Amino acid sequence: MHRISTGLACALLVAALPLASRSEAKKPILLSRAQLAGRIFEDHVPVTKRQESERGPFTTRDVEIFRSADRHFDAGVYRAGPNRFTIDEPYGVDEFMYFLEGGVRLTSSDGSVTTVGEGEAVLVPKGWTGLWDTDGYTKIYVIFSPDKPIE
Repeated sequence: MHRISTGLACALLVAALPLASRSEAKKPILLSRAQLAGRIFEDHVPVTKRQESERGPFTTRDVEIFRSADRHFDAGVYRAGPNRFTIDEPYGVDEFMYFLEGGVRLTSSDGSVTTVGEGEAVLVPKGWTGLWDTDGYTKIYVIFSPDKPIE
């Protein structure tokens, strides 16, 4: 895991967008401060799921903002309630996450701990294993999967 500054996080996001195929509309996709402050879940219809974790059931809300035509690059805003997962199978994608609210504690299989809070970002590399533990969060995510399309 690598912790990065907010400025670098935004620069990475902006730099990554031209690498992917653009949507059919071929227009920039603006996320306003109001949307990122939580309105995005009111302005768009999120995919809402009820899931089970080691801490019990929780709800997620996902607004996908962009997916490349080849489905190897994906970005959006995601909200999850309290949950805990042991990730035994290697993480299948490279994922950049910037936390708008809440955070996560990531304990890698080697025992190292990375705690990421509001206003911080983390890169979780493909192949990572460990424990994901959170009291809940809202994040911007950017996923890259060169080997296979993102489902």
